[in-house]
Amino acid sequence: QAAEHTLYNQYEEKIRPCIDLVDSLRALGIEKDLSLPAIAVIGDQSSGKSSVLEALSGVALPRGNGIVTRCPLELKLKRLPKGQAWQGKISYQNFTQELRNASEVDRAIRQAQDIVAGPRGAISAQLISLEVRSPDVPDLTLIDLPGIARVAVGDQPKDIGDQIKRLLKRIIGCKETVNLVVVPCNVDIATTEALKMAQEVDPTGERTIGILTKPDLVDRGTEEAVVNILQNRVIPLKKGYMIVKCRGQQDIHNNLTLAAAIQQERHFFENHKYFRAILEEGKATIPHLAEKLTNELVKHIIRTMPAVESQIRDILHKTLQDLQRYNRGTPQTESEKLFFLTDLIKLFNQDISQSTRGEEQLFGDEARLFTRVRKEFRTWGAVLLECAAKAKQTVPGRVWKYEDQYRGREFPGFSNYKTFEDIIKEQIRELEQPAVQILNNVMKLVEEKFMELAQKNFGNFHNLSRAAKVKIEDIREKQAAEAERHIRAQFKMERIVYCQDDLYLGDLNAAKAQVAFNVCSGKNLHCFYRLFFLFFFPPIMQGASKRLSNQIPLIILSTVLHDFGENVQTSMLQLLQEKEKLHFLLEEDSEAAKIRNYLSQRVDRLTKACQYVRDFTSL
Repeated sequence: QAAEHTLYNQYEEKIRPCIDLVDSLRALGIEKDLSLPAIAVIGDQSSGKSSVLEALSGVALPRGNGIVTRCPLELKLKRLPKGQAWQGKISYQNFTQELRNASEVDRAIRQAQDIVAGPRGAISAQLISLEVRSPDVPDLTLIDLPGIARVAVGDQPKDIGDQIKRLLKRIIGCKETVNLVVVPCNVDIATTEALKMAQEVDPTGERTIGILTKPDLVDRGTEEAVVNILQNRVIPLKKGYMIVKCRGQQDIHNNLTLAAAIQQERHFFENHKYFRAILEEGKATIPHLAEKLTNELVKHIIRTMPAVESQIRDILHKTLQDLQRYNRGTPQTESEKLFFLTDLIKLFNQDISQSTRGEEQLFGDEARLFTRVRKEFRTWGAVLLECAAKAKQTVPGRVWKYEDQYRGREFPGFSNYKTFEDIIKEQIRELEQPAVQILNNVMKLVEEKFMELAQKNFGNFHNLSRAAKVKIEDIREKQAAEAERHIRAQFKMERIVYCQDDLYLGDLNAAKAQVAFNVCSGKNLHCFYRLFFLFFFPPIMQGASKRLSNQIPLIILSTVLHDFGENVQTSMLQLLQEKEKLHFLLEEDSEAAKIRNYLSQRVDRLTKACQYVRDFTSL
């Protein structure tokens, strides 16, 4: 008894705090803001999923034909010391009901599902939480998901199968979720929908555990195939496979208790010719599964918690900033209103300035505006390279065509300079429209960012927000026209074929040095035109390409990013001169109170979450 008490204390000190932390965060509703570490249970219909969860929890869960689990069911198992009484509790939609004994669980879950998802067999993404405290359960939290259905039954929506798949993918697709895939032994594992879905969201098998059920239904002669799966030789999973034998429908009719079923399960594996070795490896029976899942969940929580803590802090910081704007009500006096509007515009202008300099604050997976603009400039660089490669293929043929049709007294290879110039101009002309397209792409990115900042800063003052957006649109038109004018002027200059002699001769000699003169037969006229291209064409085009490679981005940065941003800031400051519009501009949006309430609740939730995580890390 003393040894058992010591083991329980170690359990309490090391394992319980990890699982309690995540349960507490989930109870706060933190999953509205970010994903939490979890083990999600999925399986095809009739895979034995409910039987596995029953065996782990010690309570009879709803069974039947069709879709029985119609909402995600959070199954919180908490181990009590020996001798303490069973305790249960079900929670959903701000409603909590204490359960007096395990026999009430089935009815309570069915009632909860009817309230949350409706009585006609539909599904819902709303979570139902069932807490079971008992000396006979492991410390473990699982999320049971609806079984994968292929056809609608009765009053169910016709697309029920697609609805379930979307719900499952949203949950099992989170990198914070370990996926527990339940597969019967008596089906081809490669054809199971649940495993296919797990592979889609976790192709490397890093966070998937396979559970094989119904080993007593394996056809004679196929046992070795099942063993191969368990040994990770068929569809490898990093976390491997387990095998369990749970109560079947006949066992329930015969009133076989869950405790007796655990004993029968062990006896089955101990006396099985093929699966005995699997038991010895600790990969069989419900108790071994419970131990593995608890350890996996704890390891997963410890591994992901630093990232979760960082996310909570980032989101809290951003939410506090948002709330600060909504908490400031509109002042009453004209002078106070002017100061208030000045402050709002000052903050907006600071955001614009930081964005155009590439110094804005980021949250989560956001990317800087400057980073997204750079991607467009990389696209422009790729366009230039593609044009050069295309010219290398087409220009020699065009020179030959000219010589073949129009050459007069000239010796072979003495191309007319006008031909040379026309080819250069045509190559330059082909780049003009792609450059304008890059301009339009960047302008769209910048306008969207400025609009986003206007909404962020003036969101609860609809007239001020509208005024800012109108100014952004007007300035956008002017800046787009100016930028396009500069770009077309640049291309007009580039069509003047000119290069300083020393620069041209330097590039020409470099080009000649790279060409082997013995590549052509002296009697082959095509050779002259290929050499013409290799010698004379690249020096001019390389110079133009280098200029355009930098000049187009510089024009766009100057007119679209910096001038656009500065003009918006100046235009917004001009609003301060229109004192007669103060009341109109600061008229508060009717939605502001709702947003303020939402942000306040979110701050409370995240602040408590930060405290929970701090308490956990200080243990």
